[in-house]
Amino acid sequence: MKTLTPIDPESLSERLKRRDVTLVDIREADEFSHEHIDGAVSLPMSKIAAAGVMLEPRGDIVFHCRTGMRTRSNCDQLAAAIDGQAFVLEGGLDAWKKADLPVHADRKAPIEIMRQVQLVAGALVLAGATLSAAVNPAFIWLSAAIGAGLMFAGASGWCGMARLLALAPWNQRST
Repeated sequence: MKTLTPIDPESLSERLKRRDVTLVDIREADEFSHEHIDGAVSLPMSKIAAAGVMLEPRGDIVFHCRTGMRTRSNCDQLAAAIDGQAFVLEGGLDAWKKADLPVHADRKAPIEIMRQVQLVAGALVLAGATLSAAVNPAFIWLSAAIGAGLMFAGASGWCGMARLLALAPWNQRST
């Protein structure tokens, strides 16, 4: 069974300058558009998992995410997606930035959809709890409904709130 070999940010930077490695960002497209390493290719883990993608890079390939946790948790699947040598960027994008290496950041890009879901869900749960204590106990059902929706999203992989937020005007990007 193939595994991913760790590579530190400085070594990866040198290899990117030599152009003998392909850097693949496995975060979702909205995360990539907000901030990414110059020269990285966006190939979300959700697409790799759904399609069983086989990659044919020129030279070695390095996978990365924001912290390295997502990459490590999917290392078997990622290693199986290529024929050549596979690496994982130790510490992900966070370690890259900590090493003061350049990133492409689009400050106009909206925050990631899942962070928006967390903000909205948290606000609705807090509102339901507050309103149930201050106005009418029946408002607790708002908090319960949000909790049930989050449980469903976790179990099924489908999040209705994320789908709705994706349609919001601030998430509509002209290309």
